[in-house]
Amino acid sequence: MTPNPSPSDLVPSVDASCETDRLCSQLLDLGVDRWIAEGGYWVIIKPLRILAIIAIAMLIRFLIARTITKLVTTTSNTAMPSILKPLHEKVPTALLDAGTVFPERRRQRAEAIGSVLRSFVTAIVLGVATLMVLGELGFNVAPLLASAGIVGVALGFGAQSLVKDVLAGLFMLIEDQYGVGDTVDLGEAIGVVESVGLRVTTVRDGRGVLWYIRNGEVIRVGNKSQGWAMVVIDMPIGFVNSEEATAVLREAAAAVAADPELATGLLEPPDVIGVEQVTVDGAVIRTVAKTTADGQLTVSRELRRRLTEALETSGIADRIAAARLFPRPAAPPGGSTDPGRGGAT
Repeated sequence: MTPNPSPSDLVPSVDASCETDRLCSQLLDLGVDRWIAEGGYWVIIKPLRILAIIAIAMLIRFLIARTITKLVTTTSNTAMPSILKPLHEKVPTALLDAGTVFPERRRQRAEAIGSVLRSFVTAIVLGVATLMVLGELGFNVAPLLASAGIVGVALGFGAQSLVKDVLAGLFMLIEDQYGVGDTVDLGEAIGVVESVGLRVTTVRDGRGVLWYIRNGEVIRVGNKSQGWAMVVIDMPIGFVNSEEATAVLREAAAAVAADPELATGLLEPPDVIGVEQVTVDGAVIRTVAKTTADGQLTVSRELRRRLTEALETSGIADRIAAARLFPRPAAPPGGSTDPGRGGAT
């Protein structure tokens, strides 16, 4: 029967470690005393190897981090690196030509992605370096890797919501769904984005309430600041002649398009498309204008003001008010509204 191994048999001896090393074996072959060769192996060779591993790991981390930093820096230029572009292009070419996409938003998004990439690279490089150092010290890293895998699985099951939030935040940054300063609709929270993180996004609504929204809970995003915006204005004209009212409104819309103060906010001149619908109160004429995201409110307010003033100046507004105050009596079925004709015709 084979005797059970003693605990000392399971631990690798210093002699075996020295003999497996080429430099230490060469010292033994040259006739150097064993205790000097073994002492030099543990005092000089092992520390030098560990220092070399740490130095190489730090160098690799520095080079990769520097590359990521350069990649982030180049985003301030016109040409964005392909790795930092959204998965689908959301901004029309006309907006890029008009210069409405500001580099500040691109810089903020690139810095967030760069920070994530640097943290990921640091964790990977330092993790591999730690395992190599433990291997040099004689530790068996296989049980450590198995234990780390078990702990990772346990943490994954116990922190599913956290993993969900982080993954959702990462894809949100990569796809450029929204950024700091954007006006967004995230369901219950509607307002301006104040900060964007991997786990939580903060939004300030119109009443000043600051909302903290977990990225994993965001099901849909309505971004009102990305790309271009559309101003839609419906002007009721009652039962006034629609062609006359349309001509007046088009003249006012042309004046808005010619205003140099509003030119930076307009991508296309306002267009009076005509009668949109007819209600019991009369016809409704629609005017649309394609604007930049930042200039939507300014253009919409000025366009409403000038359209209203045009109706008042032309006298159409007075006729609309008079028609509402003194509506025409409806003709009875099969009869006449003329009292002189005495009823039925």
